[in-house]
Amino acid sequence: MTSTPVPTPKESPTATPPCTYRLEYVEDITIPDGTVVSPNARVDKQWLVLNNGSCNWDSRYRLKLVGGVDMGAPIEQALFPARSGTQATIHIIFTAPSVPGTYTSAWQAFNPEGAAFGEAVFMEIIVQ
Repeated sequence: MTSTPVPTPKESPTATPPCTYRLEYVEDITIPDGTVVSPNARVDKQWLVLNNGSCNWDSRYRLKLVGGVDMGAPIEQALFPARSGTQATIHIIFTAPSVPGTYTSAWQAFNPEGAAFGEAVFMEIIVQ
């Protein structure tokens, strides 16, 4: 009598859960809110943020203007690449308006699908 081999059950692939998109503001590196600048001055703004989600940010992640004034900066740009759990510096060069006043600029991260995520980062300057 010959025995018939019994098939071994195959392991089903483990589904990878979708990653989570998060960005946490840590601190202003340059230009604290309320900084006084001259009209038309170059403003080199940097924010320290934490990628506290489970996705690594790559070239598909964007930073977009969501409020206030662009002050000469491109309204959409690459979000600094950062691995999950690491800090990154967001860096934007602005030009202060020529008219005195208080100006703000708000920026938001967007995932590859185009959805906003995380905390927005802001800059507020006073032109005198």
